[in-house]
Amino acid sequence: MGQEGFYVDMNQCSGCRCCQVACKEAKDLPVGVFFRQVHDFEGGAFPGVWAASLSLGCNHCDDPQCAKNCPVAAQEKQLDTGLVVQNTEMCIGCRKCVASCPYGAPTYNPVNDTVRKCDGCFELVAEGRLPACVAACSTRCLQFGIIEDLKEAHAGKRLTSALSCLPDPSISHPNLLIVPKKELEV
Repeated sequence: MGQEGFYVDMNQCSGCRCCQVACKEAKDLPVGVFFRQVHDFEGGAFPGVWAASLSLGCNHCDDPQCAKNCPVAAQEKQLDTGLVVQNTEMCIGCRKCVASCPYGAPTYNPVNDTVRKCDGCFELVAEGRLPACVAACSTRCLQFGIIEDLKEAHAGKRLTSALSCLPDPSISHPNLLIVPKKELEV
């Protein structure tokens, strides 16, 4: 197999939050707990205003800071898919992974005193289905797959994981390909 990850085209995202809602439903998350969130950005001055939305979950980084800093090894990068998955039974709720992730992907759940995060819906993917967020994307701007395949499929587009609104990708080397809104390019 190969490293799996996400592709987002900010120029196609409408900010509808279907991905966010589908993730919450698929993972049965309580109020206030999100594994995927849509972030909105705006700027400019009339008449040259702009707006953009960016859907983010776990980026299944090559150097996952969450796994690196978990004292009980509850987070683990799968060798076959590259997805960073969590064993919630091992989680002690210390929140070191929350503090370590530059993207804020791990989320503390006060209901059961554990931290959880996006796992790429690895169970659905193993069945040949799409992650819930991708399947629900109304504009199809959110995609999931092997990173090299996604790069090849979108070879003619400007792809980056560096935006002015995101942490420096050299911290964790995210498996996230973004077609950026020009105003947020680095």
